[in-house]
Amino acid sequence: MKNIFTPADILLPRPGTDMTKWAAVACDQFSAQPEYWETMSDYVGQAPSALRLMLPEAYLHAPDVEARKQAVCKNMEDYLVGDVFQKIPDSYVLVERTLPNGKVRRGLVGKLDLEGYDWTPGSASPVRSTEATVPERLPTRVELRRRTALEMPHIVLFMDDRTDAVFGAAEPGETLYDFDLYGGAGHIRGRRLTGQAAQMVAEAIDSLPGDIQFAMGDGNHSLAAAKNYWEELKAAGAPMDHPARYALAELENLQDEAVEFYPIHRVLFGTDAGGFVKELTGPDTGLLVAEADDLCAAYILPALDKNELFSHIAQYGNYPKKSFSVGHSLDKRWYLECREIRG
Repeated sequence: MKNIFTPADILLPRPGTDMTKWAAVACDQFSAQPEYWETMSDYVGQAPSALRLMLPEAYLHAPDVEARKQAVCKNMEDYLVGDVFQKIPDSYVLVERTLPNGKVRRGLVGKLDLEGYDWTPGSASPVRSTEATVPERLPTRVELRRRTALEMPHIVLFMDDRTDAVFGAAEPGETLYDFDLYGGAGHIRGRRLTGQAAQMVAEAIDSLPGDIQFAMGDGNHSLAAAKNYWEELKAAGAPMDHPARYALAELENLQDEAVEFYPIHRVLFGTDAGGFVKELTGPDTGLLVAEADDLCAAYILPALDKNELFSHIAQYGNYPKKSFSVGHSLDKRWYLECREIRG
């Protein structure tokens, strides 16, 4: 599919904003740690922050969750009419993230055409989910997208670019941000790609081989919610150029050294370990995870071989939910760039 991942009209804080206070980690691994969010909230204070534009999963079932949702919506409106944002039109952002371990993780922020994505099992779309989507987790996310004026990318997509053609074509221009992330999470720099520089990258993306152009790396349910909302709008007669047809995301190369897969373990109790292991078979680690998931709720598992990702999805479909993690908690995508999604 051509033009599936294109430049966007991106909103960033105006120069002079304290960017360390602006960026907030997009990570459900802190969902059971409300104290993390409380500490960051104290640090941010009254400064403009993406923290005020998102609802941490730690509070999704809090007694005051409706008030929190309303506050997110109001803050978005206030930031839009206030002097918070500058618009970076028709651009990609080339992201270079130095992780705490010193490795540099590259990404490209742009907008994904949701017409090329389908999260349902058996999909043959160019953009594939990688783990099972839990439909029960979507309504709250769809509701928030329906009510909010902005989106921020929690979504990470993988391309399997073994010749590094896409990032090799990137000739970035002005630096848009360059700062240390909160809490010892490393350093991040974003540079603009627009005009001919963006066109070269877009052509390199369109030229990637294979039937699967992108596979989900993170934010599976966020992208599924965006898709469901777009289908809802389309059914109601929304024009095909409606902003919600697209979702802002970060595209990464699966082959980058800094992209590392970590296992999410299951642990067995009261089981004959030898007999259990004999039951496990499969030509790749993805099938091993699937069999373990079918047999039990817990088991110590190896990390997936990331080079199996695209071929496994093409042959077998999604991995079970929570099959792998891409990096430690502070290595995850940070909320930073924004985009308007209202028509």
